[in-house]
Order: sequence, then C-alpha cells, then structure tokens
Amino acid sequence: MTASAAPPVAYRPQRGRLLLVVLTWITGFVGAGAAIFFAAQAGDVPGAALSILFALVPLPLIVLMYWWLDRVEPEPLRYKWAAFVWGAVVAVAISLLLEGAAVVWLDVSQEVLVVVVAPVVEELAKGLFLFLTLLRARRIIDGVLDGLIVSGLVAIGFAAVENIGYYAASYFGLGEQGHQIAGAEGATLTFVVRGLFSPFAHPLFTSAIGIAMGLAAGRRSRTARWAIVTGGTVISIILHALWNGSLVVGGPAAYALVYVTLAGLLVSLGCLAVILRYRQIATLWRSLTYIAQRGWIHPAEVPFLVSFSRRRQARIFARRHGGRRAEKVVEQYQALATELGFLHDQVMRGRAPRDGVARTYDLLDRMHALRPELRFPPALPPGAR
Repeated sequence: MTASAAPPVAYRPQRGRLLLVVLTWITGFVGAGAAIFFAAQAGDVPGAALSILFALVPLPLIVLMYWWLDRVEPEPLRYKWAAFVWGAVVAVAISLLLEGAAVVWLDVSQEVLVVVVAPVVEELAKGLFLFLTLLRARRIIDGVLDGLIVSGLVAIGFAAVENIGYYAASYFGLGEQGHQIAGAEGATLTFVVRGLFSPFAHPLFTSAIGIAMGLAAGRRSRTARWAIVTGGTVISIILHALWNGSLVVGGPAAYALVYVTLAGLLVSLGCLAVILRYRQIATLWRSLTYIAQRGWIHPAEVPFLVSFSRRRQARIFARRHGGRRAEKVVEQYQALATELGFLHDQVMRGRAPRDGVARTYDLLDRMHALRPELRFPPALPPGAR
C-alpha cells in the first residue's frame, strides 16, 4: 500500500493546548511569588538572595542533561515546562498542605513526619503529574526514557523550591541554641550537602515512578498497568524514606551506607538512560529505513532525518539556499519524520495506541504537504551516514 492510498485520517490534534500553556504560566508566576516568600524566611534581603542563588546554581547543568536525553525525540516544550512548574508549585503546595495536616490532625512526631509522611506525600504529589499525563496525553510518555525525562523535570522543579526553603532556614540559623551556624556559613553548608553532593536526590526517587509509567504505557492490560505503576510508586517512596531516615534517625555510618547505595543506583540509572537514548537512535534508523523501502520517503533523506550532525547540515543548507522559511520547513519535516519513525515502530511491534495507523497516515500527509518547499542537501554517497 502506498501513502496515496491512505484511508481518511481520523486523528485530530489534541485539544486544550492553549489552556495548558495559560495555566502553566499562571501557576509559574504564582510559584515565583511563593519562592520569594520562602526565601524571605531567611530574615533579610542578602539571605533571601543567597537562598535563591544557591537553588539556581545546579539547575543549568541538571536541565542540560535532561535536554540531552530528550534530544532524539523531543517532547513539546509546553509539557516539559508544565512538568517543571508542577513540581515547583503544585507538588510543593500539596506536600505542604498534607504534611501540615499530618502534624495538626495526626500529631505525628518530627521523625515520623520526615521519615514516613514526607516520602509518601511528596512522591505521590510528584507522581500525580505523570499519572495525569499518562491519562490525558499518553503520547508524551510512550516509553521508559520519556518517563525518566518527565519525572526528572517534575523532581527538579520540586527540589529547586524545596531547596530555597532549606537555604533560607539555614541562613536564619542551624543547630541547637548556643551552637548555631547561621548567615552565609549556614546556607553554604546546606548548599554543599543538597546542591553539590545530592542534587539528583529527588530525580532519583521519582525516577522509579517515571520508569513504571514508561513500562505501563506499553501494556494493554489495565491490571498490569496499575500493578506496574503501584510498584514503581512504592519503590520511589522507599528510596525517599531511606534517604530521609539516614539523615534524621541514622548515624554517620547509616548515612554513608545509604549515600553510597543511592549513588550506585544513580550511576546505574544514568547508564540506563544513555543506553535507552542510543537505542532510540538505532530504532529511528531502522524504522525510517524501512519506511523508505516502502516508498513513503526517499532513501537519501534518511541520514538527514536521523543523524544530529546531518540534521544540522540540512537546516544550514536550507537556510543558505532558501532563507529562514526553507530552514523552518526542513525543521518541521525532520520533527514529523521523527514522530513517524517511532510511531511506525510501535505499529510494527503491536504496541501502538488505537489511533496509531491513522496518525501514521496523518504524519505522512503532513510531510508530503511540505515537500514542495523542502530543500535538502545533495544525496550522500551510498552507505554514508
């Protein structure tokens, strides 16, 4: 069957995009105000500024790492921004409300609050975004790597705002009366512990939920999906509880043991993410090559749709020979081809959503509509990538 014989397309773009963007920006502004409020607990302007600065310092490197992981099949920016804002604002608000309720209504001790209540509440609050995404926009999380990226962004937002509160409190004063460390020294000490030695703590905890969501997305059985998500959530809570427990009730030896264990898990998680990323690239090569063999795209296009260097080469060529408009067309064509490649792979493996075939034809139609303006470099020699 050729693309020209495609059946009518039933797929329609997802609704609510504008609403998502508006709500995200409103929530983001509210969160910025809340962050300033938390920073003000330091007691003066220098302390508040230092608290915010320390919270921002690790963010560029951490966000850059997640951007690199998401580079093969980038998710829409609005969802990535929504994930960060959810963690920074909504998850923090839910956690503060429920933890405060536990103190007032259940009269839990500080140790129980930190070791038991906080891990349960905070991981459920962060995981709620992934759960809602899986229900509302399943295409955003269609694999383990997507789950890791989205959960990581939620956790990064949560940790950034939480850290502001910790740094402000440390600036105000740490330790028992008469042995307090306060001011810049107190905030810096907390920054070393949270910002330098454990910046990936929250992303590591919530990654279990992300992995579970990615695995659940490929299951057709509702029972299996619930079982996987529940298991991932429990693991996330346990990891968080171990970390908090080592800090509150464990001694130096317990903290060192937990730290080394979680560091090992973090390294393993990083290796898994890198492997999954390179598997994505291999899948895209294989799928688009097969699509080219079917005659849906030209085989000479494939390198310019998969290889990062070739993609960039194609955009530069288009801009030089057709201006910004031609470059934009090539960029759109590459994005559509990427989505097509992964979707077609899911269809071939029997793991595509119900509208997978219709979406496949829709993507082909949108690619073919761009062809009259498409400017690709000359074909590469046979076998070249």
